[in-house]
Amino acid sequence: MSFLDEGPRDGEVVLMLHGNPSWSFYWRHLVLGLRERYRCIVPDHVGMGLSDKPGDAQYRYTLQSRVEDIERLLEHLGIDGPITLAVHDWGGMIGFGWALKRRDLVKRLIITNTAAFPLPAAKPLPWQIQLGRDYNIGALLIRGFNAFAAGTIDQCVSNKVSPAVRAAYVAPYDSWKHRISTLRFVQDIPLSPKDKAWALVEEAGRTLGQYADRPAFIGWGLQDFVFDRHFLKGFTDALPKAEVMAFADAHHYVLEDKHAVLVPAIRRFLDAHPIPR
Repeated sequence: MSFLDEGPRDGEVVLMLHGNPSWSFYWRHLVLGLRERYRCIVPDHVGMGLSDKPGDAQYRYTLQSRVEDIERLLEHLGIDGPITLAVHDWGGMIGFGWALKRRDLVKRLIITNTAAFPLPAAKPLPWQIQLGRDYNIGALLIRGFNAFAAGTIDQCVSNKVSPAVRAAYVAPYDSWKHRISTLRFVQDIPLSPKDKAWALVEEAGRTLGQYADRPAFIGWGLQDFVFDRHFLKGFTDALPKAEVMAFADAHHYVLEDKHAVLVPAIRRFLDAHPIPR
């Protein structure tokens, strides 16, 4: 597992978890805005970014494996104190899945276009996700043509990114072998109790309201067709005191579209809610 560890060793820890098909590169603006004061821990999940990309025989591409990876990373770094949990996309389920056994360590939340509960009943699974999850043609498009990583950075921003930024998002997924995780992530999305990740996702959703007494910041792109208003409502219902910045002109990669606004807002949020020593 590749990871960033930026900022003072004695700084308050901000654990930033990306989803699929991005990598730690998604968090770069926030790291640059925080690392002068805060210790930013930003892993690339196994199979993603600069981490190794093992085959199925060497690694179980499941939500539970991701949760265990975060536990091992923090043990490796000797971090057993307070944490600010920052999440995006499926990083929300990884982070809140990890926190099921470490809830007392999570003192603040930074939430961007993500989930910590099952697909809302009123929200149908988008056909683009279902294609990759359930059909061979979708798997071929993802692994053969890098359709998921390329399509997401092309379609899930409101403001077109530069060629260099686009290249950075797709660079880790440069071959059939290296795209295994972008497919396995989609295939692991739980929709019913028969799916492996269901119990973990359901429990995380059931306990989300227990964070309502902690400072929370929500930054949300309202143009996201996957993590849309249904998911935003799930968080605001569970965390009614959260500070919310929702943008009608931002998409799934909200930190691409709105980093100029969000990074200073998140920094102010963290500075205003210090973790007691």
